[in-house]
Amino acid sequence: MDWHDKRVKYTVIAVVAITAVISLQIFNKVMGAREKAKKAAIGKNIQVSTTFATRQTIKPLIKLTGNLDPLWQADLGAKVSGHLAQVNAKVGDVVGAGQVLATLDSGELTAVANSTKGSVFDARASLASAETTLARYEKLYETGAISKADLDNSRFTRDMAAGKLAAAEGNYDNAVSKMNGTDVVSPQAGTVVKRYFQEGYYAAAGTALFNVADTTSLVAKINIPEGQIGGVTLGAKCQVEIPAMNSMKVDGVVTKIAQVADVPARTFAAEVTVNNSDNSLRGGLFANVLLQMAEKANVLTIPQSAIVMREDQRTVYVVDSEGHVSRKVLDTGYIGDGIVEVLKGLSEKDEVVVSGQNRIREGSVVIRNKDGNS
Repeated sequence: MDWHDKRVKYTVIAVVAITAVISLQIFNKVMGAREKAKKAAIGKNIQVSTTFATRQTIKPLIKLTGNLDPLWQADLGAKVSGHLAQVNAKVGDVVGAGQVLATLDSGELTAVANSTKGSVFDARASLASAETTLARYEKLYETGAISKADLDNSRFTRDMAAGKLAAAEGNYDNAVSKMNGTDVVSPQAGTVVKRYFQEGYYAAAGTALFNVADTTSLVAKINIPEGQIGGVTLGAKCQVEIPAMNSMKVDGVVTKIAQVADVPARTFAAEVTVNNSDNSLRGGLFANVLLQMAEKANVLTIPQSAIVMREDQRTVYVVDSEGHVSRKVLDTGYIGDGIVEVLKGLSEKDEVVVSGQNRIREGSVVIRNKDGNS
């Protein structure tokens, strides 16, 4: 290797060494800055507001949401196909049970019913004639005037006539049923919510012509969380708030509670019924159901403002006597009215941060507000 190659080699080694030294210095400076920032964050005295976990008597009020639906609602249609000959009800009409809402043209069906009725008369006459003949043949057979085969043929003729009569009566009953099926009848009292066709329109059998609902009572369907189901009973009174009507409140009653929870939500389907006999409310309105739970004594509580959500967990920052902060995960019960029921995770007299949590973390040192704990 000549002197020129050696110089290149030494130059490369020197450049690599200098680069490594510079990189190490930069890394040390960055890590040092981070460590200083970490220590500063932990050591910095951050001003926060705190209060103590205390025991008190609470009367939980849970708010659940649902829609106010009619107690009963159904689409009504004709049993047969035909043109609408007469429509007797319009949207908004109050109708009674058994009231005829519309009638389809029954002319063709009436003609069929009359025709089948004539067939019934013919079949009855044929059967009467066959029975008379059979009675005469039975007497002739007793005297030996006719053979056994002749008697059997007479009986067969009588049976055939009886079968034809039964078939004719069945056809007639079916024709009458279809003729009566031209009336669209409301099965129970309610209000006409929708009318889908006008007079003269052709409606196929089973096509909905009206929608009728019983709005004298409305039902709010709600889902009660597993943690609160023990405090709700059938017949319990509650209040139903209607945001769309200036948050008007009306009385309601719990009328249904499911025996089995829905999973994975772990909630119980329930219904709250509201009296609407004055029709002041409308079906489909959004509602808040306010359920007053049983009073609970000696419950450990903290302000709701102390809660910090971390990965779907409710946590709080607890301050020790020297101002050091630690984070604790809680199991909670009732949350409302600005308080949280603590089931697990805190003890009485634990001091929790209620303001300033966004500036602290595990290990921070804090100073309580001068105006005292709050």
